[in-house]
Amino acid sequence: MALHHVCGIFVFFSVCLILFTPTCNGGNILVFPLDGSHWVNMEILLKELHARGHSITVIRVSNSWYIREKSPLYRSITIELDEADNDFFDVYLQEQIRVQREGASLFTFFKLTKDCISMLSQAHSIMCDVVAQILDDKNMVKSLIDSKYDLVLTDPGIAPGVVLAKYLKLPVVLNVRWITSGEGHFAIAPSPLSYIPAPGSGLTDKMNFIQRIKNLFFYSIIMFQEKFMVGPSYDALCEKYIEGGCDIISLLQEADIWLFRSDFVFEFPRPTMPNVVYVGGFQCKPAQPLPADLEEFVQSAGEHGVIIMSLGTLVNALPQEVAEEIGSVFAKMPQKVIWRHKGERPSTLGNNTLIVDWMPQKDLLGHPQTKVFVAHGGTNGVQEAIYHGVPVIGIPLLFDQYDNLLRLQERGAGKILQLSDINGHSFEQGLMEVLHQDSYRQNMQRLSHLHRDQSVAPMDQAIFWVEYVMRHKGAPHLRTEAYKMPWYSYYCVDVLLVLLTAATLLLLSTLAIFRLLCCRSGRKTKAKQQ
Repeated sequence: MALHHVCGIFVFFSVCLILFTPTCNGGNILVFPLDGSHWVNMEILLKELHARGHSITVIRVSNSWYIREKSPLYRSITIELDEADNDFFDVYLQEQIRVQREGASLFTFFKLTKDCISMLSQAHSIMCDVVAQILDDKNMVKSLIDSKYDLVLTDPGIAPGVVLAKYLKLPVVLNVRWITSGEGHFAIAPSPLSYIPAPGSGLTDKMNFIQRIKNLFFYSIIMFQEKFMVGPSYDALCEKYIEGGCDIISLLQEADIWLFRSDFVFEFPRPTMPNVVYVGGFQCKPAQPLPADLEEFVQSAGEHGVIIMSLGTLVNALPQEVAEEIGSVFAKMPQKVIWRHKGERPSTLGNNTLIVDWMPQKDLLGHPQTKVFVAHGGTNGVQEAIYHGVPVIGIPLLFDQYDNLLRLQERGAGKILQLSDINGHSFEQGLMEVLHQDSYRQNMQRLSHLHRDQSVAPMDQAIFWVEYVMRHKGAPHLRTEAYKMPWYSYYCVDVLLVLLTAATLLLLSTLAIFRLLCCRSGRKTKAKQQ
């Protein structure tokens, strides 16, 4: 009887949970992703959406790096693109590494900035051409309309997806932190430059006067990039295909939900908005067992543990002289080393170092033998290191990597080594510091505990809000209307001017009355005296 009673209660609560949980019948989602490491995150989200019964269509280009044409998760729409169009990023990356090795200087900074803006402008221009190709194809447009999509899920780092969504009149969910120029918060939330560091500035939320000047300078670079380098490509697209025209920033501001791949364990505190959902680390899961041969190698490290090193999906190898220096340092260490490296094998490697083309990074970070993660500072790797509580030695190479690593360093959970400064001595010194100062691991584990202590898992948050937009056909009630206001209204300059004018008129009127009364009083006194 007791067993039947327990089973009855279980069934009752299960039925209640099903009845009272908001449901979303399988939706129809159009995805316009960004390739590279951004796709790695997007695909994880798509796997979960597919598992929940949603139908997914992905728009990709024919020379995509990672987005496969055939997948059990989605059907794809492939846009033909010239094979040569992908070469510019590799050229840019190698030039960035070469220039950084020359050392920091004003000339180096301006060259890196110019090359970055030029490369990004080219990428935006190419993707705008992709959207134009779609919208010029009447059959494709008809097919997209007839498919009756519920929403567009897109990554606005390069933002043709929001233009397409505007054309199709569909709600938009942005899987973001980075937008066409800069960081998403700056487009939608109050962002005082007095304590919110601009991307690329290398600053924290504690700035002195000189640093605030620097912050304003970096913000000006972002505004220049948006206005003159990125904006024109999208302006032309909007003028041609969107009735009444538009601009890319206003389209981003119209998004229904922003899935921010960050959280305030990692990010500096700042103002935000109701339609921003923080899903940092949503790709993180408990570690799975390693392959047998890799587990044997890891266990052979004994009490000394393992160091792992990876510079992400885009960087196959460091300059050879740097790789040789790093290899020689690893050879001295009592730890075992697993190094993802596709370049020429360094001649200085010791028997303790295993070179691999690919590694199960998440599972290695979650292994109790892993002591330090040598990384480039990409968002995925940083969030996975936080989740598993592994301190980081960062070698930032481009984009947001320095800013990501700075946030770890500021919290005592990582150390940054600039590529221009790396040699055998500096790398060994940094490695020994992070390995043997307990504060690094303690601080990172504290961040891990804070990150994991959430009422709802980040992935569940992301799925809920995607389905929320589908259920309600958008979420305009969560979106601020501030972006529609002219700047002088937003900052109440017009109100201030009217109030100052009224106060001035009142003061002048009062003075005029007093003057008039004084004059009359003076004339009466003079008349009596006469």
